Amino acid sequence: MRMYDIIAKKRDGGELTDEEIQFFIDGYVRGEIPDYQASALLMAVYYKGMNARETASLTMSMARSGEMVDLSSIDGVKVDKHSTGGVGDKTTLIISPIVASLGVRVAKMSGRGLGHTGGTVDKMESIPGMQTALDRERFFDIVRKVGVSVIGQSGNLVPADKKLYALRDVTATIESIPLIASSIMSKKIAAGSDCILLDVKTGSGAFMKTTEDSIRLAQAMVSIGEHVGRKTIALITDMDRPLGNAIGNSLEICEVCETLKGRGPQDLTQICLELAANMLYLAGKGDLAECRSMARTQLESGAAFEKLKEMVAAQGGDVSVLMDNSKFEQAKIQQEILASSDGYIYAMNTEQCGIASVELGAGREKKEDPIDFSAGIMLRKKVGDAVKKGEPIATFYTSTEARCRDAEALFQRAVTISPEPPKAIPIVHARVTRDGVEQYSV
Repeated sequence: MRMYDIIAKKRDGGELTDEEIQFFIDGYVRGEIPDYQASALLMAVYYKGMNARETASLTMSMARSGEMVDLSSIDGVKVDKHSTGGVGDKTTLIISPIVASLGVRVAKMSGRGLGHTGGTVDKMESIPGMQTALDRERFFDIVRKVGVSVIGQSGNLVPADKKLYALRDVTATIESIPLIASSIMSKKIAAGSDCILLDVKTGSGAFMKTTEDSIRLAQAMVSIGEHVGRKTIALITDMDRPLGNAIGNSLEICEVCETLKGRGPQDLTQICLELAANMLYLAGKGDLAECRSMARTQLESGAAFEKLKEMVAAQGGDVSVLMDNSKFEQAKIQQEILASSDGYIYAMNTEQCGIASVELGAGREKKEDPIDFSAGIMLRKKVGDAVKKGEPIATFYTSTEARCRDAEALFQRAVTISPEPPKAIPIVHARVTRDGVEQYSV
């Protein structure tokens, strides 16, 4: 078998066999296939695409390129969740305790933030003492005893994706549905859960900017999951506005606590209840209406907040900061950002809001960049809210006035104030299952 022939076959629109795909992944991970040939195949896939079987085959070959996590020693159904990334997206730390408090196991590996999107692991590490790098047996033991553990991704998980993603990033082949879907799903499948819920973001702060493209990606990922025997559902959720009010690590943990006490922002609470309900549905806890009701009860009763505290304690974190958020390290500089005119918040370019938070120190542009856990943005007004000129629309938290100046220019450009209010749009746009697509309205 020759790589040349595989490239030519896909270039001409042919369907690759499982053996050809495995040959490519194995050879590339071992360093036997050079970057220039791998790049040629990626470009051929970009232009010619892959069918459902090819995409599932690519996903499984990538998943098997490294360590495959075996969760069979943990009793019960294990449900995982993946978000395609966003600004203010702290849903993992809300829905995982909700689901675990109802007896469904969550053994989750999450990532760090890069660029304008925040990372769950960074948010967790803003809690003093919180450990996110656990050995496999301790990770499993916490899931058995507490019902939930969230840790950083293993260095041995899906090495093929690490190599291919780096290559796609410099060869203009990122925007390919089969390549995006296989990248995401290979990690979820290697992580070992029985069921997978996908939170596919859409809008200005998301990778996929339109609902139609988000649905296409969701369909590809659901098809892969079902093809390899994992029950899979995707929700298309809105990222045309930051999620919740807090953007930044410890600020978002405070908002997680408020939401788990039933006092969170309406948009964040609604999305989390829908995500949690679908995880419970995948685990066989009832129909969707029953699962929504169960999830809401866990918020209102405080049971989900207690489960978060259990997980944090088990991973070495200081639970007292969850009980009293004032114990978090406070930013040196707090500055109010004022509305430039009367009207309504018509739009917020979510990506620009995320970049502004990075400027304040809450994120990183390069993997090695340090993070200021106390930095970030607290939104005082959201899309659709009426404002008066000079009224606070956000509060910045950072370490220097220079950071504030740079971030304010970005943030003010991101916010559109109009004489007329915007049309209402749904928080959850659609639900994608193997049976089809259900579109939601406001």
